[in-house]
Amino acid sequence: MTTGWTGVFPAVTTQFNEDFSVDLNATQGVQDALVNDGVNGLIVMGTCGENNSLDPEEKRTILKAAVEVVNGRVPVVTGVSEFDTRRAVAYAKDAEKLGADGLMVLPAMVYVPKPEELVAHFKAVAEATSLPIMLYNNPPAYRVNIGVDVLRQLEDVPNIKAVKESAPDPRRFTDLINVFGDRFDIFAGLDDVALEGLLLGAKGWVSGLTSAFPRESVALVAAAERGDWEEARSIYRWFMPLLHLDAEHDLVQSIKLAEQIMGRGSERVRMPRMPLSGARRAEVTAMVEKAAATRPTLSRKAA
Repeated sequence: MTTGWTGVFPAVTTQFNEDFSVDLNATQGVQDALVNDGVNGLIVMGTCGENNSLDPEEKRTILKAAVEVVNGRVPVVTGVSEFDTRRAVAYAKDAEKLGADGLMVLPAMVYVPKPEELVAHFKAVAEATSLPIMLYNNPPAYRVNIGVDVLRQLEDVPNIKAVKESAPDPRRFTDLINVFGDRFDIFAGLDDVALEGLLLGAKGWVSGLTSAFPRESVALVAAAERGDWEEARSIYRWFMPLLHLDAEHDLVQSIKLAEQIMGRGSERVRMPRMPLSGARRAEVTAMVEKAAATRPTLSRKAA
């Protein structure tokens, strides 16, 4: 039942030209650089990829380009974030044809479903594809919880294999494992609860700030995997001020600004998002610059 996915899966950003059209070359450049820095997989067109700001054809073009540039080096998992089930099913079918290795499926956007509607949505997408599916649970953002009651009704769907857990309560990791054992691969999905998730049995980390500091992110997970909690805590404590940004409403702008400061991408975002400005921009800039100036020395094993 396992996905076989472990380690760091950054939620990569989508890069835009000055006219806010998709910059495919720059987007591929961001993806390629992350793979070269040692990440274990890519999540394309999740929240940080501005999925809901993209046209249907843009999504398919971006996914095709990601599969092309990654060229099988790591799994490419694409976000399925649509306004209704019909469009989610259509995208899932196309994603499989375009060579995606898996899907990260969100509840339908805007409408807050009842549990039975949530189950029906996920089952419909799963039935449309043979790809392995990671469900994305983020109650603060999407106002619905993929609880034990929902997962029990999905337990017998063979290609629903993983859960990205972004509830800010680390007890969720233990509760899910206690109920389901190893039926679902659990991934930490909130940056500032990542180490807690890894300690409690998460198979990996779907990360935002990895886009700016990939080597430290890979080293953090590697340290946790080998039980070197002293090194893991050291990296985590250094990283934590930035990791808190992942829990804020302006996480996409903050992460893209961090990428730009670190020379890894552009801060351009599509409206209604706008780049950070004023005191908030100065605050995030100072945080990133401090992190860059105080980067931890990674052990050879971690690096």
